[in-house]
Formats: sequence, C-alpha cells, structure tokens
Amino acid sequence: MPASSAPSDTPVSRRSPVLVLAASLVGISFAAPLIRLSASSAIIIATWRLGLSMVIVAAVLLVTGSWREWRLLSRRDLLLAGGAGVLLALHFWSFNASLRYTSVAASVALVNLQPVLIAGVSALWLHEPPSGRQWIGVLIAVVGALVVGLADVQGGLSGIVTAITGGATTEGGGRALFGDLLALAGAVTAALYYLIGRRLRQRVGVWPYVSLAYGAAFVTCLAIALTTGEVLLPQPRREWSIFAGLAIGPMLLGHTGMNWALGHLPAFVVNLTTLGEPIGATVLAALLPGIAEVPGVGTIVGGVIVLVGVLLASRRTPVSAEP
Repeated sequence: MPASSAPSDTPVSRRSPVLVLAASLVGISFAAPLIRLSASSAIIIATWRLGLSMVIVAAVLLVTGSWREWRLLSRRDLLLAGGAGVLLALHFWSFNASLRYTSVAASVALVNLQPVLIAGVSALWLHEPPSGRQWIGVLIAVVGALVVGLADVQGGLSGIVTAITGGATTEGGGRALFGDLLALAGAVTAALYYLIGRRLRQRVGVWPYVSLAYGAAFVTCLAIALTTGEVLLPQPRREWSIFAGLAIGPMLLGHTGMNWALGHLPAFVVNLTTLGEPIGATVLAALLPGIAEVPGVGTIVGGVIVLVGVLLASRRTPVSAEP
C-alpha cells in the first residue's frame, strides 16, 4: 500500500520528537517504582496496565474518529500490528520471568542488547543504517546501561563475571541458561516491537496503531494469566491505583510517546530512550517515601555514560514527517 494514502500529521520540528521522548522517559521511569510497590505478580500487573490503558485509547479513537485509519492498512499490516502487541506482551513476561532463573547481572546484560539488535536490523529491513557516530553512541549507551544495571551486584567485577557465566549466584547451569534465554528473548521481542512500530507508524497515526498493538498485548497477557492460573479479580483498591498509575504513566505517556516518535525518528534512536529508564526509576525510587533508595556511585556514573551515548546517537538525526 502506498504510504501517500495515509492521513497527514501536523509537520513537526526537529525538536518535537526529542521533547516527546523526554516526556516518554519520565513516563516509563515510573514503571519500576510502581511495580515495586505492588503486591501482584508480573503478569497480573502487565495485564491490568494494558487493560486500563486500552480504555483510554478506545475513548480517544471514538472521540477523534481516528479508528477509520485502520482501513488504510493492508491485511499484512494488521497482522504486523497485532504481532507487535504479542511481542510487547512476551517482552513484559520474559524479562520479568528471567529474574527467577538467572542473575540480575546476566538478565540486565542480555536485555540491554536490544538497541544493538535494532540498529542492525534497521539497516537490513528498514534501510535506515546508523552512521559510524551513531553506532558509537549506541554502544556507549549500552555500556552505560550495563553499568547502571550491574552497579549493585555483590562482589564487584568478579561477581559480575560469575553471575553472567552462570556460576555460584545461580542454582545450576541449566537453570541459569534458561533464565539467560528468557532475558535474550526479552531483548529480541522488544527489538522487533520497535522495528514493526517504526515501519507502520510511517503509514498510520499513533492512536490507531497503539490500539491494535496494545489490544493484542492485552489479549496475550490475559491468555498467559488464565493459562497459568493467576487470579485477575478481585483486586484491592491499592492495587487498582497502582495499575491505573502504570496505565497512565509508563503505557500512555511512555510507550505511546515513543510510538509517536517512531513516526519521525529511526527505531534505534527511539529505543535508546529505554536505556534511561533505570536512571529515571532510580531518581524516583530515591524520592518516593515507600522506597527511599539512594542511588550509588555506579548508578550516577552509568547514567552519565548513557546520556553521552544517547546524545551522540541522536545528534543531527534527520526527522521524517509522517505521510
């Protein structure tokens, strides 16, 4: 289907996607602190954050009439959008599940490979190869994210090496390997989710796209919850407040903001925003009375490295207008 058949969005300046990504970073940074305050399982949290966000997305579709843009998508595009949602749900589940089997160090190291995967596939599938400077920025940002994620591993560098290789910090090589594969699956599913979003967002508006993606993600999480015997209802009032906060902050402000930016910036640039999540989450965790965790030196140093990498990779990135 020719891209020119899609409705036109208001032209944006080069600064607009950057500002939206900054707001998105604030949104996704609330995820970890809110999840930390919840007593529910990871799949229950994912199911209800998606379910509640869909209520708001549906309202926006009805009020604006943007659901009509679905007719601009081919059957293949509809399947891709649904597939993106399934990938998002599997990312939510696989990364959280990996922490039950392998170390935090191994899980964080593997899941943070997603910007590298996206940059590589972008060149082949989307014909948006990163420049040499952008590759350097991506790698620097990944290193910074690893520093943040591994800052609290016991035993320093030797502890990190032992954890990543599945040594004494796990209950066995097979168990650790399974956890490592889950974390790697989390990286791959997230990478494919952003790549599909970049491709489709150049042909359809953000709300019609996220309604399909979030809807498919909700159905997938719901199926996983029911299959594994999770109790979806009833939920305490406190939990509903947390689920609503996750729907408004990480999903609508965070993910939807990044999905909007995918219509204007390469997928690997948008995805680098997620590497700043641990930094924002750490700041919020330090400020929230229920958590009050003060960041260490490693977190601060890693945060600076991530910022340098992101700035290097996104500097002078051409902003494409949605058709």
